[in-house]
Amino acid sequence: MSNKKQIQLERRFAIDLMRHLVVPTFVLDAKGNVIIWNKACERLTGIDAKDVLGTNNHWKAFYTEPRDCLADILVHDRVGDLDSLYACHAKPSDISQGLTAENWCIMPQADRRLYLAIDVGPILDEGGNLVAVVETLRDLTEKKVAEMALESLAHKDGLTGLANRRSFDMSLDSALLHAQKTREKLSLILCDIDHFKAYNDTYGHLQGDGCLRQVALAIEGKAGRQTDLVARYGGEEFAVILPRADSKGVKRVSERIRKAVKNLKCPHKKSKTSKWVTVSLGAVTLTPDEDTTVNQLIRKADKALYKAKSTGRNSTVVTKA
Repeated sequence: MSNKKQIQLERRFAIDLMRHLVVPTFVLDAKGNVIIWNKACERLTGIDAKDVLGTNNHWKAFYTEPRDCLADILVHDRVGDLDSLYACHAKPSDISQGLTAENWCIMPQADRRLYLAIDVGPILDEGGNLVAVVETLRDLTEKKVAEMALESLAHKDGLTGLANRRSFDMSLDSALLHAQKTREKLSLILCDIDHFKAYNDTYGHLQGDGCLRQVALAIEGKAGRQTDLVARYGGEEFAVILPRADSKGVKRVSERIRKAVKNLKCPHKKSKTSKWVTVSLGAVTLTPDEDTTVNQLIRKADKALYKAKSTGRNSTVVTKA
């Protein structure tokens, strides 16, 4: 057998092997056109090889709009685009010329959204010139969803589903730093259920938990901006962080919360304030300077809350600092 024929046979074997790999794989030539789209890739993407071979339309398998896949970045030597396209990735090292990344893909033809681990590597000729790029895919959706669920649990209060104290502390730190940098206003509301100990003593802790959940939903429903954070601060106390909100805006939000809770009409026959469950709210709004601290912000809101409670409860006090 001639050397040329041997090379051809080896090449054909390699192509056939790649086409039947159980790992979803496709190969681009040096111009970025698809030359292999294996059967596992067909199953994953819902796109037949005949529809992409010889084209550079492979992006349609993963996205709804044109954008580079990881193999394209290697083909066209656009490693600088990695940061903008992939939140999780590794750049080539001295040991490996390949790339790795993870990414959510829309998968429009398969009609499903998958989180894929992506590996690409170059195929070079004897002179070191790029001949092709191989991209392999692994479906990590189940693992990613589980990780997201665990992360969510770590930042959520188990009873109410609101952000927990840890998440509140982190968010307030971040909001304060941003407001100090931009010189924008920052507001904080602290909200306390009136006479909640008496409520628990009268109706029991199980019904008390139900009350907390209802109040949490009412508060969350009235602080509806995406930039706002509603958290369970502790016990029967809640907090709302409102970036870029002035005192008038905070007053409106606080009053909406107060009225929404009262309108729940949760009976509270031991309350000294109302026959229904009510809340008292204390808020502070300020434009922080570089010396403003989180503790100062909380103390000012807590002082306003104390004033609301000491003057009859079921009321709102807003302090401008």
